[in-house]
Amino acid sequence: MSISEYNGSAIVAMAGKNCVAIGSDLRLGVQLQTNATDHKKIYKIHDRLFLGLSGLATDAETLSQRFTFKHNLYKLREERDIKPSSFGQLVSTTLYEKRFGPYFVQPVIAGLEADGTPYLCGMDSIGAMETAKDFMVAGTAPESLMGICESLWKPGLEPEDLFEIASQALLAGQDRDCLSGWGAVMYIITPDKVIARELKGRMD
Repeated sequence: MSISEYNGSAIVAMAGKNCVAIGSDLRLGVQLQTNATDHKKIYKIHDRLFLGLSGLATDAETLSQRFTFKHNLYKLREERDIKPSSFGQLVSTTLYEKRFGPYFVQPVIAGLEADGTPYLCGMDSIGAMETAKDFMVAGTAPESLMGICESLWKPGLEPEDLFEIASQALLAGQDRDCLSGWGAVMYIITPDKVIARELKGRMD
């Protein structure tokens, strides 16, 4: 088993019409043993930007604290919140700095730019970026998540429709993976609010 699969995870981010969704499963395990069922893998950077970190849970916690620290410094210096595209570059360079002894995580960034355009970005453990206009997946079940997202996603989704489709994709994808699951959490980011909902999933 790869070290990136040690704790298990499933993350989906999806773009809609002036809104974006990001969600993760809630399982924290050690290989096939389940240790906790309330471990959220999505971290809030600010009201219009969220970060999902799949992979090794200890590295994910370390990085989430580093990125919160770096955003706070940016906000003190610039007197504004960081743009999602700028934050993507920040995450990428932070990971690339440690390329010879990398953090074992796969980040997924979801946010809204100043004009309301959705921004989705994913990368590997050394910061090789990939942006997407539709959806981005990460974790231990990428094949099943990718397949169900390709089937369900369509352009121009309103926030409630986006929530329904992203949630169904996440739940269906993680049900086909024994290292993730035990419910999910989903965030819908719109220009004026953030909606957070916990989902019940299969408990086996």
